[in-house]
Amino acid sequence: MLFNNGKFLIYASSQHTRLETVRTAVAKVAETLKLSLEVAHTKKALPIYVYYRSDRCREEIPVYSDWGKDGSEEDVYDAIKSVMYVLSFHPKHSALQTVRKEICILS
Repeated sequence: MLFNNGKFLIYASSQHTRLETVRTAVAKVAETLKLSLEVAHTKKALPIYVYYRSDRCREEIPVYSDWGKDGSEEDVYDAIKSVMYVLSFHPKHSALQTVRKEICILS
């Protein structure tokens, strides 16, 4: 599968207990939007951060942080979906405009 709309980057400690929950939720959104997914392990025990980076604009846009709270996979999924929908209106992220309809039906 060709991923040309960008990627999600997850930054988390490899010992983080919530990493699998967040990774699964992000993977569902990534698959639908044809985005790749990369997990970068950090040495510090920080909250989990998820960023979006388009292929066109190399800047990393924060789309989720768990801030140490215990949200469900559905909570993570809904939060990321909402941010990606809003981001699809930004002119720098025109590739997301083509998948806006898929963002709307992700629920």
